[in-house]
Amino acid sequence: MEIKGSVALVTGGGNGIGEAVVKYLVKNGAKVAIVDMNQKNIDRVVADVKAMGGEAIGVMGNVTSEADTAKFIKAAVDAFGALNIVVASAGIIKDSMLLTLDKETGKVSRKMGLDKWQPVLDVNLTGTFLTLRDAAEAMVNGGFKGILVPISSVNKAGQVGQLNYSSTKVADALLPKIMVGEFLMRGIPNIRVVGIAPGYTATPMVAGMNQDALKAICADVHLGRLIEPEEIARAIGHAIENEAINATTLEVTGGLCYKGGIAK
Repeated sequence: MEIKGSVALVTGGGNGIGEAVVKYLVKNGAKVAIVDMNQKNIDRVVADVKAMGGEAIGVMGNVTSEADTAKFIKAAVDAFGALNIVVASAGIIKDSMLLTLDKETGKVSRKMGLDKWQPVLDVNLTGTFLTLRDAAEAMVNGGFKGILVPISSVNKAGQVGQLNYSSTKVADALLPKIMVGEFLMRGIPNIRVVGIAPGYTATPMVAGMNQDALKAICADVHLGRLIEPEEIARAIGHAIENEAINATTLEVTGGLCYKGGIAK
């Protein structure tokens, strides 16, 4: 499968990893539909794409809404006549400990609330499911050869303080194998599913962290630095063009090896 001449859709395409994926795909000859919740970010990335000489449309949409999902999938097909590459990059983090104890009494003073749990599940898991489900429908009905790319995380292995986030990302990592198994059973040969699990990546949010905290993170990375969003984009590009990569999730972490265990 070639990127050149393909039609792509990227959720969360207005910044971070999603933006890097959009620009990588455009640079390699794809037309892209950019989905995001922030219209200013959409407009900026669309303008950047046009300055590159590429073609893109922007659609403001909420991945947790079935109506919005149907809208942006239809917008991509209507604009470019096909749908071949879908990267479900939209995601949020609301870190919280399950329980917080009072220092004096040792009793529980606070617990993770649904305000921390439910939105993360809604965006990271349900949003990914809806995006991939409706994209697969469009590919089957349109006869489009394509690939679906859920974005997982290295923290699918489990990270203290991220029970909500890690739960969604381990589920996202399982989607490729289950979905491709169903495609095999249903006689759907034209759609592959490949997950990507980034390590700590130099998005604006992460790069703006406390520098001592960043130094501690990088101490556990064999490469000795954060992963660049463009490196994630290139990994996705490799998965697109190598059809033997299917029904699996690839880690792109720079060699993240927590000292003394899975997580600190």
